[in-house]
Amino acid sequence: MKSEKVFLLFGASGALGRTAVDFFLNQDYDQYYFFTREKFELKSTKKKYDMILISDMTKEENAAQAFQSVIRKKRANYFLFDTIGAYLGGESIADTQYVDFLKMLNINLCTAFLISKYFYKLTQNSNGASICFTSAQSSLYPEENRAAYNISKHALNFLVKTLSLEGKKINLSANAVAPYIIDSAANREWIEDKTQLVAASEICNMAHSLFQNYKTVTGNIVELPGSI
Repeated sequence: MKSEKVFLLFGASGALGRTAVDFFLNQDYDQYYFFTREKFELKSTKKKYDMILISDMTKEENAAQAFQSVIRKKRANYFLFDTIGAYLGGESIADTQYVDFLKMLNINLCTAFLISKYFYKLTQNSNGASICFTSAQSSLYPEENRAAYNISKHALNFLVKTLSLEGKKINLSANAVAPYIIDSAANREWIEDKTQLVAASEICNMAHSLFQNYKTVTGNIVELPGSI
């Protein structure tokens, strides 16, 4: 009997998230859960999906409530793509406000920690699972004037590698895609060298590839340099 494939997407209404919705609806998953801060219209589809409104995911009670919406099935395989994130840059450590530093940690790291925690609980009695986070290439290389952002994403990488070790006992793999600069309308306004941009569809394709090979691929931070 074929195992059901369940796909979860966090940050579905964001720039990367909206591309991910369309991309993954065209893949071979049986059930979809789209977690979003605001509802939006989907293109016509015959796929089974639930669009679930979520509040601030830096709060544990909201993360716990989000995962309560997902039906637990022992014979299912679960796949989660997390696109939640925020960017802050342009200031040195000396000029960065502490509140902004904490904001980067909360959005880029703490939400990922809570998603990891409750995804583990969801899938520990399942047929297997895989999770993919959205990191950043800059998280791997120190840079001036981007400390808050890069530190939060570097910590996310460490979370991924730790989760990949702890997940082996329940057949849970964990990876992250680390693009340079995501191609979006906002980023195109300020970037001069468009070859530094990474298409959102390319990020989704890499996440899907990691899911397809989840039984053997885990603990990786996959760099995606600019290619447009």
